[in-house]
Amino acid sequence: MLITLSPQNPTPLYRQIAEQIKNRILQGELEAHESLPSIRQLAKELTTSVITTKKAYEELEREGWIYTRAGKGSYVAPIDRSARHERLLNSLKNQFQKLITEAVDSGITPHELEKAFQEVLQRCREEEN
Repeated sequence: MLITLSPQNPTPLYRQIAEQIKNRILQGELEAHESLPSIRQLAKELTTSVITTKKAYEELEREGWIYTRAGKGSYVAPIDRSARHERLLNSLKNQFQKLITEAVDSGITPHELEKAFQEVLQRCREEEN
């Protein structure tokens, strides 16, 4: 499973793992009931501790993104389309909030942020057509 971790990122590694798995589920890259790598296998792949990957899987399970079968492994939990859409929107809002907070902390004004967002949105609309 392709997951990229950044030690420079202030977000804990287990959260980086969990967020990337959530995003793959939301984008439909991981389907309902699809098997996930074992905790040990993922830890080895990412060169992290088993504790880190276990914590990520526990968080995902607690939030209803995955389920675990004892002795069998972890799997993507089924999510209906409207719930997936709602979770995606909430995830995007959280990402926006982080970016906005970082930008404002760096001295960018809300007006500049809004203008930048509108420019990016316009480019996306033009690419669609």
